[in-house]
Parts: sequence; structure tokens; C-alpha cells
Amino acid sequence: MWLQGRLSKKQFIFLSSVLVGLSAGMAAIVLKTFAHYIFRLATFDKTAHFSFLLLFLPFLGILLTVLVVKKLFHNKFEKGLSNILFAIAQKSSIVPRVQMYAQVVTSSLTVGLGGSAGLEAPIVVTGAAFGSNYARTYKLDYKERTLLLACGIAAGIAAAFNAPIAGVLFALEVLLLDVSISAFTPLIIAAASGALISKIILNDDILLSFQLQKAFDYHNVPFYVLLGVFAGIVSVYHSRTFTRVESYIIKKIKSPYRKVVIGGIALAILIYIFPSLFGEGYESIKMLSLQHPEKLLDNSVFHNFKNNEWFVLLFVGALVFVKAIATAVTIGSGGNGGNFAPSLFVGAYLGFFFSRFFNMLDITRLPENNFTLVGMAGILSGLYHAPLTAIFLIAEITGGYTLMIPLMIVSSISFAISKSYEKYSMDAKKLASRGQIFTSDKDRNILSSLKMNNLIETDFKTVGPENTLGDLVEAIAASKRNIFPVVKENQLIGIILLDNIREIIFKNELYEKVWVKDLMTRPPGIIDINESMESAMKKFDDTGAWNLPVVHDGKYVGFISKSNVFSYYRTQLKTNIIE
Repeated sequence: MWLQGRLSKKQFIFLSSVLVGLSAGMAAIVLKTFAHYIFRLATFDKTAHFSFLLLFLPFLGILLTVLVVKKLFHNKFEKGLSNILFAIAQKSSIVPRVQMYAQVVTSSLTVGLGGSAGLEAPIVVTGAAFGSNYARTYKLDYKERTLLLACGIAAGIAAAFNAPIAGVLFALEVLLLDVSISAFTPLIIAAASGALISKIILNDDILLSFQLQKAFDYHNVPFYVLLGVFAGIVSVYHSRTFTRVESYIIKKIKSPYRKVVIGGIALAILIYIFPSLFGEGYESIKMLSLQHPEKLLDNSVFHNFKNNEWFVLLFVGALVFVKAIATAVTIGSGGNGGNFAPSLFVGAYLGFFFSRFFNMLDITRLPENNFTLVGMAGILSGLYHAPLTAIFLIAEITGGYTLMIPLMIVSSISFAISKSYEKYSMDAKKLASRGQIFTSDKDRNILSSLKMNNLIETDFKTVGPENTLGDLVEAIAASKRNIFPVVKENQLIGIILLDNIREIIFKNELYEKVWVKDLMTRPPGIIDINESMESAMKKFDDTGAWNLPVVHDGKYVGFISKSNVFSYYRTQLKTNIIE
């Protein structure tokens, strides 16, 4: 507070971006470290071989997560990045304070104990919560609050991968913010702060990092194009499979503890067959990048086939499709995690399978290490509709830009194919299914943020169908409106337009002879109070009307005017641009 009064607004935002970046970075460090050491403890005990502890731990992690959410957070807990998108669009970028620590606790339990999900989504939500609540503490406005929320997200991703550029791009691409050039500076500062503290504290074996073994060969471009096509198709498969499995578990199984039991058993079976589904799976990605896929079968029921190259290849290929199911089971049954790490997992396995397949057929000699890395970018781009994030993330974690051309080819093709089949990214799709659209279309975003209750006007004089023309004239004299709703027992049964009766309102002899029910007409359209603003605006366009009545369960509520919607729209447009 002392500094806020002595620094300029811009200087305080710069300072704030550093503090938010460090906070989000520390949250990422805590999550990554806990998950890493639990994974090492569970899977690298040389005396355990394939113990049943490996199968029980994910069940325990999900159960503890459910208990913590119920007992500690009283079920007031939201999972997933879609809630951050919703907070930006319709909650003035306000994220509940509980998210500053709830995500750390729950995702540590789920993923740290072997749940087949990623930590990046919880890290992102935690970073967003730090940024949002920091801004609320210092009474910053909506633009600054949104900017610091984005700073927290950028820092979280930067710290998780030591990739500051990818962190900035993720915040811009996934949040779909409309920012000016000046807003880049706080994002860069926050991402650099998060990456720096991660670099200082985290060990290299915790971070996902690789060393390129071969330079890019332009002769392999056709194969990179083909990989991009497959990555786009697999992205669509992963998105749809995950959504269906997760929705089935959530909707069909009502008891939370029954979900835990069923999910735990299903996950135990999958991990028993495919041990690399345990946890984030980054250790297995490193095995593939070092071209040791046979090690994936060490603790598997198929370990006797580890010397059969074709069986190993089929094993890798199967994991490309099974990972979506394992992740959906983990999250749907009560665990907390995301799809960021699973997208990298699937991409690495797809890239390795693709290159090893052609190499085993002796069609060509493809660099399997490079294709493993580029495949990660392809799936990440397809799932999150974030090609720039995918390109620069892989470039940064490999320590150079040698693969920039194949990264651009695979990411762009995968994005184009995924976009053609899935209109929204995985997170935005959840909002779209609930009618809470948040997309790169700013008009639709702003319309979805407008509240119907704020736009309803109730100063229209109502008349009854049994009223006379004289009664109507009295209502006209007491009103400044030119529309009069006809209401009977609170039910809207029609409207009277002043233009339609202008010729008879001055004929006194008709005042007691003409009834309102004879003068009323049907409204050109009716808006339900629970309709989306996008649907309401479509009715305005279809009818050509400037005022339409609003009802709730058939009962008259008021009117919405097109001009009032435009006025609110202009106000929201000004406040939604981060300058």
C-alpha cells in the first residue's frame, strides 16, 4: 500500500507482475516437486518390482482429493481452465481466493499419487487466482485485474517448463485476450520471474527438457506434413473421447464415493496393463526421446515381449488412444488435473510411433527423437487451439530453434484439422455446451457477458384486455413509451403499439365502445428471461423490432430494447480491452 501511493500506475503494475509471477512460480514448484518425488517413490523402488502399491495409490489419491474437497472446501471447488475463461467473461475476472491453495492441495494428491492427469491446468488456475486476488487486494480495476490474472497464468506455465515465451503466448492464445502492445511488458516480466525462480529451485530432472540429437532435414518435410494430419485427427479423438467418458462418469454415477471406487478400479486395470499411465507420464516421454521404448514394458504384464520390436511399437501406439480414457477416468471420478500434460504424452507417443513405423518398414530413416518432440507440439496445438504456444514450448524445452520449421508445419496442420471438426478448444467447449460461449469472436464474448436482468426495462404501463380505449388513453397520457403490454393475471397476451391506434385515440365517442382486446396484436417475438443474449439478439434481427417483451414461465416481466443492448455493449467493449 505504501509503494502503491508513491509509484506511478505503470510502475506499480510492473512491480505487481513480478510479485504475481514469483507467487505463481512458487506454486508451480511446490506442485511439480511433490508429484515428482511421490512418483519416484512409487515407481523406482527396486525392491518392489511391480507391487500392488502402484495400483492402489491412484485410488488413494482420488479418494483423498474427494474428501478434501468435501470436508475442507465444502464442495465449493471448481476444476479446469474453463472456469477461468468464464471468470474473465462474466465475473469481472474475479477468481475465488480458495483457488490460491485448493488447486495445489487437490492436484498434488491426485497426480502426485499416480492419477493419469497433468499439473499444468491446476498451476494455471492457481496463478490466475494469485493475479486476480492480488488485484482485488489493491483495488485495481477490471483491465488491470484481467492483466494480472493473465500474468499469473503466464508465470505458471513458464515455471512448469522453464519456458517464458510459451507462458506469455499461452496466456494470450488460450485466454483470447485483446491486449495492446504495452500490456506485453507485464506479461513478459511475470513469465520471466516465474521461469527464473523455477530455474533456481527446481532440479533439471523435474523439468521436462530434452536435447536434440539430429538437425532438421528438409527431405523429411512430407513426413512432417503427414504427422500434422495424424496429430489433428488424434487431437479430435482425444477431445471427444475425454469429454464422453468424463461426462458419462459424472452424469451416470451419482454417489461421489462410488465414482471413486469405480474410477479407482478402472484406473488400476489400465495402469496394470500400461504402467506409463501412472502420473503425468513425463518420465516415459524421456524414454521415448532417448529411443528406449522397450523400457516402457519393464513393469508391464507384457514385459516378456520387450524384445519384440513390433509388439513394443503396437504397445506405444495403443497408449496414444488409451491416455484419453485414463485422464477422463481420473478427473471424472473426482480427481483434479488437466489435459496439458496428457496432450504432450499423446503427442510424444504418436510422434515416436509414426517415425519408428516408417523406419521399421525401411521406407526411410526418420529421426525418432525429433518426431517425438514435434508430435508433442502437434497434439498440444490441436487440443488447445494454441499453435504458437505449442511451437515455442517445444522450442524452449529443447534449448533451441532447430526444429522451428517442422514445429510450424505440424502445429499449423494439426490446428487446422482440429478446428474444422471441433469449433472450440477443450476448455472453451465446456463453456459452449453450457451456453457460456467464450471465443476469439469478441462480439459473442461481450454478448455472453451481458446479464439479461440488467437490461430489462419495467417502466411500461400495462393494460388489461377488458379495459376500454378510454383507459388506454389514460395509460398513454401517463407514459413516455409507445408500447403497452396487455396483461391478464400476470400473463402476457398481447401488445398495443401507439402507431397502430394513433388515428382513433382522439375520437372521444369510441372511448367506451372499443376494447383493448380488439386493438392488441401479437408481439413479433418473445424473449424468455433464461435465454442467452446471443439468442435474444437473433430475435431482434429476425423480427426487425426495437423492443421485445420478456417473460418468465409465461408471466410478463418487462421489455428489452435493442438500443439499450447496444449501449451496454459499447460500455463492455471499452472495459474489455486491456490497454
